[in-house]
Amino acid sequence: MGSIFKFKDFEIDQRGCTMKINTDGVLLGAVADHDLPLSVLDIGTGTGVIALMLAQRFENAEVDAVEIDLQAAEAAQLNCANSPYAMRSRVFATSFKDFSSSGQYDLIVSNPPYFVNDLKNTEKRKELARHTDDDFFDLLLRKSAALLHPEGKLWLILPVKQAEKMIVNAVLYKLFLSKVIYVHSDQDKPAFRQIICLDFKRSLIIEEERIYIYAALGEYTIQYKTLLRDFFLAF
Repeated sequence: MGSIFKFKDFEIDQRGCTMKINTDGVLLGAVADHDLPLSVLDIGTGTGVIALMLAQRFENAEVDAVEIDLQAAEAAQLNCANSPYAMRSRVFATSFKDFSSSGQYDLIVSNPPYFVNDLKNTEKRKELARHTDDDFFDLLLRKSAALLHPEGKLWLILPVKQAEKMIVNAVLYKLFLSKVIYVHSDQDKPAFRQIICLDFKRSLIIEEERIYIYAALGEYTIQYKTLLRDFFLAF
């Protein structure tokens, strides 16, 4: 993938970013939902792609993004500044631990690091972007709960086992599962990711969906194309 990724309404310069645009990020940006969010927070924004997708989808929303890696934060700031949403998007070059806000958010999203307690990458910036530990996930839930509006929603994309663990631990912060989307490569393979929606309501019925990315080798499903047709030039 080249340094510049062109979307229909904006483009992303990925130079200097250890974590490039990927399927996880664009899926989260396409499906994370709220009836009428006026304030959005993207935790660990990387290139800024999820923040910009949400700014495109929710035209009345102010979008904040947090990124701990300085080079990635600078790239995200530039991408936001060069987008049609420059006036309502901000990037904070800080850790989520140190981030503070005077208000609450209607919609919080994150495509967090997911190699928990795994072998650490020898390149420090890639380690920071891709690896984490259980303390980070506790922080993610605890601080998101504090920043989330009582009617707000927290959307996360994670590997299946970590998503299931997050759902259990979220209850400690009075966050409950309201929707889960299982992401499959194709219909013959088990889900490799879960996109989960947490909020402060105890839902009696949990919504469930499945997303299949490929219909055949190198051929995307109509479902996947439909999800991303407002963003990808190819669709």
